[in-house]
Amino acid sequence: MAVGIFDSGLGGLTVLNAAQKRLPDVDFLYFADSAHAPYGVRDAENIYGLTRKAVNDLWNRGCDLVILACNTASAAALRRMQEEGVPEGKRVLGVFVPLIEALTERQWGDNSPPREVAVKHVALFATPATVSSRAFQRELAFRAIGVDVEAQACGGVVDAIEDGDMILAEALVRSHVDALRRKMPEPQAAILGCTHYPLMAETFQKALGSGVQVYSQGDLVAESLADYLQRHPKMQGNGEGGFLTTGKPAFVSDRATQFLRRQITFEAA
Repeated sequence: MAVGIFDSGLGGLTVLNAAQKRLPDVDFLYFADSAHAPYGVRDAENIYGLTRKAVNDLWNRGCDLVILACNTASAAALRRMQEEGVPEGKRVLGVFVPLIEALTERQWGDNSPPREVAVKHVALFATPATVSSRAFQRELAFRAIGVDVEAQACGGVVDAIEDGDMILAEALVRSHVDALRRKMPEPQAAILGCTHYPLMAETFQKALGSGVQVYSQGDLVAESLADYLQRHPKMQGNGEGGFLTTGKPAFVSDRATQFLRRQITFEAA
């Protein structure tokens, strides 16, 4: 029973890397649906179907707990999966809530009513599908009031990162930040609402300026997962970890090794 981590491609490796550092005794099974990446340009029904299939695969492989380390999947599929029912003894969690709890300075598991928070102007950078879902704004409204969120759909960034074209990715990030600033000239905080984007965190920070606090998800999700496993120790289990992909294992392994700067070997899902 390794903990499953699912992503449409390689962006979730930023979450996996942080989780392995925070929880060195936990085994993780990473599933990249590389054959269908990126999810950010797909419609909600398609994203739901692909996500459900991958999560079912991880459950069937013995992962009682699966983390959707993909904001697009979390936005388009998580709530529906939970509403339609999760098999007994299984859990699926998303990545929005830890980010919002950090932004609003709420403690893990704080279910008190929404209240005013210090940050009033927030820039959200995400995939087109995540932006159109308004899932971030919906989750934020459960915890905070009076926060203005300006969302920028960052088309092309995930594709460039998956293709290993970091020069193009940097140019696209700067363009999207410029577009956001035309709508919100002075954001107080910026949310990197895609697990690929921490790979471009320095570019986002430089384009936004040092006065803007940039939130990315790896460490926040890892800390939230550690808290969850402490409260639900049976979900940790023991099992063989590894890396699975629906894409070409050799190609995906090469890209993953470049991203994490350590040898990563994917097998066919």
